[in-house]
Formats: sequence, structure tokens, C-alpha cells
Amino acid sequence: MQTAMRQATEWLAAAANDPRECKRQWHSESGIAVLACGRFWDVLSVPEELAMPALDALLGIPQPPGPALADVCARRVAFFLPPDPTGRWIGSGIRYSGKGAWVAVPAPYRAVGRLRWVIPPNGSGALFVPAAVELALQLALGRLSSQARWRRRCPTCGAPTPDGRFPAVDAPLGHPRSTTPDTARP
Repeated sequence: MQTAMRQATEWLAAAANDPRECKRQWHSESGIAVLACGRFWDVLSVPEELAMPALDALLGIPQPPGPALADVCARRVAFFLPPDPTGRWIGSGIRYSGKGAWVAVPAPYRAVGRLRWVIPPNGSGALFVPAAVELALQLALGRLSSQARWRRRCPTCGAPTPDGRFPAVDAPLGHPRSTTPDTARP
């Protein structure tokens, strides 16, 4: 166990300009070091409500996961990915940090303030596969979208509306559970 922690610490600290200073910062009062992105990894930061279901999907595949860091105050999770000079990640609430960006991290064996390792680095250099992360995020977004449709309720009777429509406006037969085909709706 100590060897794995030491390897994880060395791997993470290697991204710093001065690995010894990085380790001193981890042992200081703040417990956080600021490391450069773009050399060993890039960071994809995603809102927590999307990241956690995606992470569940990623943990179900046989490939070892990369590190994932949570900012509990900002309610975001950062996935560590291989460096990508193009960094073409786009989407609402998506933040991509590559070469020239920096990320604040605690030591792999610590949680400090608002920063917590959801999956700490294991020292092997394993990172998340970008295509797998993209697919997991798409699946999670689909699930969240589906759940959001069921959260809306009919203002007349309080029943969940599966498609977000309200009976007085959209359903000719007066209730969202009607079997009226979509083609009959205005």
C-alpha cells in the first residue's frame, strides 16, 4: 500500500516544475499544489450531476480508470485525460484545461478543503480514455434529460408529465397520459 501511494505521489508531483516543492506544498497548511496541464495530462471539468453517472459507467468497463478530482463547493468533477493539443471538448458547463492551464490538486492520499479525489491516481500513469469519457457523458446526459421530463408535473392534477407538456395547452384529450398520437397534437 505504501509503495502504491509513493508511486502515485511521484507520478503526480512529476507534473510540477519542481517536484520537491510540490511535495512540500502538499505537507504545508494549504495541502494543495498547482500543477501544469498539457504535459502528462489534460483535465476535463464537468458538472457533478453529469459527472457522477458518467463515472459510474466508466467504472463498469474493464480498462483501469484515470484520476478524478471533485471540487465539492463548485460541484464539479475533473477527469484526467491524455494531453490533446486540439482539446475540442465543448458543451454546456464543460471546461477543458490543456497546455498553458493549471490545476490545483491535493496529494493523492488526502482530501483538502473543497478538493477530494473521487479516484486518486494510482501511480501507473493510467488516464481516462477520451472516447470512453465522451460516450459515458452522452449516456449520462441522456439519462438526466429523460429524468427531467418526468420531473415536470401537471398543474391541474399533479401527475408527472412524461413529455413536459401540460394538458390544457398541449393534449387535446385533456391529460398528459392520454394515448393521443403526436401527429394529432398542434
